[in-house]
Amino acid sequence: MDLFDLKGKGALVTGGNGGIGLGMAQALAGAGARVAIAARNRQKNEAAVRKLGADACAIPIADIADEKACRAMVGEAAERLGRLDILINNAGMSIRKLPQDFALAEWHKVMETNLTSAFVACQAAYPHLKRAGGGKVVNIGSMMSIFGATFTAPYGASKGGLVQLTRTLACAWAKDNIQVNAVLPGWIDTALTESARREIPGLNERVLGRTPAGRWGTPDDMGGVAVFLCSKASDYVTGTAIPVDGGYSSQGG
Repeated sequence: MDLFDLKGKGALVTGGNGGIGLGMAQALAGAGARVAIAARNRQKNEAAVRKLGADACAIPIADIADEKACRAMVGEAAERLGRLDILINNAGMSIRKLPQDFALAEWHKVMETNLTSAFVACQAAYPHLKRAGGGKVVNIGSMMSIFGATFTAPYGASKGGLVQLTRTLACAWAKDNIQVNAVLPGWIDTALTESARREIPGLNERVLGRTPAGRWGTPDDMGGVAVFLCSKASDYVTGTAIPVDGGYSSQGG
């Protein structure tokens, strides 16, 4: 369908070598986009590129929270793809502790990785998107963007901030035909949530009990919303935050 056709588009997905990022990257590639993934692990990068096809490339980045490295990543992606039409800010991390137990350095690390790096990447991408005549930015938030948990103080703050950043950029860049939206994944089965299941007793049972869909999500479940928000099908959609959580956030208690 023409509405969802991404042929000729260049897309950068941070944290794109596994989990949600790879699920989205595969969907974009399947819709015709040329995809660059940016992530730390070179072996995983190479494996991801093989899944994405001959037009894909990987950009190793040691620390996305480093401003110079982040800006260089965007510039390299635009150069290697020949243009940049799409930015998906997916790279992120979490440290799980009670609020009173966090060291300030841990707070800063989570905030800089999840929120500040997305802001820097958006700034760096803006001139490329504008030059292309418009573009799409998708910021990956979380359920914790809209409600809290005892163990997510910096993570929840960063993901809530990402939604507000999304709204601000959507307002500022609409005149440039740049749509900026957020996706709020629920409990998706990834390496990050695998560690959560180990660290939080009873989490698996609580997730299954509260999720109307009756299962954890998979990275493939994130592909459809990615293609929608990165294609002309969503040209009149901006400043939104879309939960993709099997109904988890719709159910009280």
